[in-house]
Amino acid sequence: MSSENTESSTNDRNVMSGNAATAAASVHHQNAGSTWERQVLSDLVTGNLKEQRAARRWKVGLRLGWLCFWVVVMWQVLAHNQTSTTISSPHTALVNIKGEIADGADASAESVVSSMRAAMEDTGSQALILLINSPGGSPVQAGIISDEIVRLKALHQKPIYAVVEESCASAAYYIAASTDKIYVNKASIVGSIGVLMDGFGFTGLMDKLGVERRLMTAGENKGFLDPFSPQTEAQRKHAQSMLNHIHSQFIAVVKQGRGDRLKETPDMFSGLFWTGQQAVELGLADDFGSIDQVARDVVKAQELVDYSRHDNVAERLVKRFGAAMGEGAWKAMRSTAVIR
Repeated sequence: MSSENTESSTNDRNVMSGNAATAAASVHHQNAGSTWERQVLSDLVTGNLKEQRAARRWKVGLRLGWLCFWVVVMWQVLAHNQTSTTISSPHTALVNIKGEIADGADASAESVVSSMRAAMEDTGSQALILLINSPGGSPVQAGIISDEIVRLKALHQKPIYAVVEESCASAAYYIAASTDKIYVNKASIVGSIGVLMDGFGFTGLMDKLGVERRLMTAGENKGFLDPFSPQTEAQRKHAQSMLNHIHSQFIAVVKQGRGDRLKETPDMFSGLFWTGQQAVELGLADDFGSIDQVARDVVKAQELVDYSRHDNVAERLVKRFGAAMGEGAWKAMRSTAVIR
């Protein structure tokens, strides 16, 4: 065999080896690329599954949290509203009337009436003291409480006394007048037997600013309390007639409750108020005394048991939640025409 043939064979083998190496490298590169793509896809799928599991866990946890919250709320409300154990030993029952007398307030008719009923129904209570410290409020709420005082006294044959701290004015005195006796401090503020309806009128200012009020009503007097519209003389007289009517109801309750003890003067029902000492002299109150003195010396049962109803944490949360929901509904309704 010649040297040329040998060299040719060697070259051919080298070429074949090079081609094989290139082909192997290409296959390896393709396999490596395919493995990388599979790894990326696998990571994406795994990450998506993890996110879905985390979202499900959060959703389940959130639902369980709300369920636990409402279970605790309902348990607190039901436990709070359960009838308390009757205190058989003789005692003086106490119900607080403090702050504004209004629907939804601590001194609302609903709260005070339910507390008074519980106190009077207790076999151990010898009498009920209403501890009053209020500037007044709604005549409707006060009227409901006053009527219930009269009913409970007749039903249970137990006395109900009013003990005044700083003030017992307007609607608060409306309530106190229905009790058997009123005890005050010498410096207490008592009276204000009158009714008011207040507001503002901006018509003059609007004229100066060039502002036009566009109020549409069905009924010529529907908007007569609107502060941006002028008030006619007929509307003013109608409002005054309403106030006079409520005032006469107030006066009737005071006269019926105080009876012959009342030393009526021209200013007594004018809306003026007096000190506790002056109130005793005028017959608006009976005597001086604190809650402990009345329980000890008048009722003869020194132990005091407070029957006042107080909202617990759960009830306050429910009310706030309800108020927030109501505000949202109100805003939604305001966007459409309403009849009010």
